Parts: sequence; structure tokens; C-alpha cells
Amino acid sequence: MQTTKQVMEQPPQTVAYRLHGNCYLNITWHCTLRCRFCPKFNGSWDVQGYNLWLQNEPDVEQILAAIGDPADYNEIVFCGYGEPTLRLDLLLEVAGVLKQQGAKIRVNTDGLANLVHGCDVTPRMAQVVDAVSISLNAHDEQLYDFHCRPKRHGAFQALQNFARRASQQGIEVTLTAIDGLEEVNIPECQKIASELGVQFRARHLDQVG
Repeated sequence: MQTTKQVMEQPPQTVAYRLHGNCYLNITWHCTLRCRFCPKFNGSWDVQGYNLWLQNEPDVEQILAAIGDPADYNEIVFCGYGEPTLRLDLLLEVAGVLKQQGAKIRVNTDGLANLVHGCDVTPRMAQVVDAVSISLNAHDEQLYDFHCRPKRHGAFQALQNFARRASQQGIEVTLTAIDGLEEVNIPECQKIASELGVQFRARHLDQVG
């Protein structure tokens, strides 16, 4: 009896995706936070029509191939549904190649790289990263811990220290918070950014990307 073996092929994973004239890079699914409002904890990996679920984490060559010509974009943004600085060495290697090609580099981050890596990584980042957008998402530690559920103690203060150090290194720093998140006081979040000497931007609840 002859049988037919059907090979089920997985659809190609989204490593690079275009939004707002920028190229966003999806390099990991791992994160230092377990945010209650993150869609992936509600079973959705979708960002404006792009499925960001990764079968495996891409290497340098795969990422560069997915980008194509960086001149086609305003910025190259390390983002996705994971924390890009958890793959710091790869991030810096890719960013270095892109900078040599004239690209502007931004990292969307939880700001916990120094806490996770146990040292100040901002001098290394400043060599190849132009800007960072840091998710503050609360105006005090108790509310931050409730909404973001960090895996490491002292995360709220650590992200502020990271923001200050990154700014001192000449990186353009923007803190963000979600307008509409329960009990989050946006003016107080903006005040924290002002005290750190960095920019602030309010985002909107349930609007990803």
C-alpha cells in the first residue's frame, strides 16, 4: 500500500517589517517583563497585520537579509514582541553594520539592559545606537510592578538609571507611557522624564506599532 507523506511547511517568520516609513526588527521573543497589557499574553502576536511569532531567533545574516537596503527607511528600529537588548551582542553587531551604511538606529526597550547584564552597557550602545525609546508605563514603582510584572527586583529605578546614563552618552532618549492604562498618571510620567532630562511620549492603550 502506497502512502503519501505530506510535509507541512511553516510560513516564513517575520524578522523585519515596515511601519511608518521605518524598518522594525523582530529578533527575540524573550522578555524581562510580563506586562499584563501585552497582546502576546492574550494569545495575539499580531502587529498591524504582521505576525511576529518566531519559530527561531534570527542570526546576523538573516536579519541583514530581511532588511535589504537600509536607505529605504527613515530608521531601523529594534523592537518586536521581545526585549532586543537580551541579545545585546547581536544587536550591536547588526547596528554596527547598518551604521556603516548610513542608517539611523533606534532601540525600543524596557530599559533594563544594565540590570540584566550586570554592567553599564550604554557606552557600547552609544557607538552604534542613535536613539532609545524606553517603556516607563507607570509613575511609581508599585504601579509599574503591577502592570509590567518585572522578573528582576528594582526594575523601576533601574530603567530610570539606564535612561540617565544613555542620555549622558549622547543617545537620544524618550520615555513612553500608555495613556489609558489603569491608574497611570501621564503628567507624573512626563515629570519623571523631565527630571531625567529626556523626552517623553504618551502612547495609547491597545494601539500596538
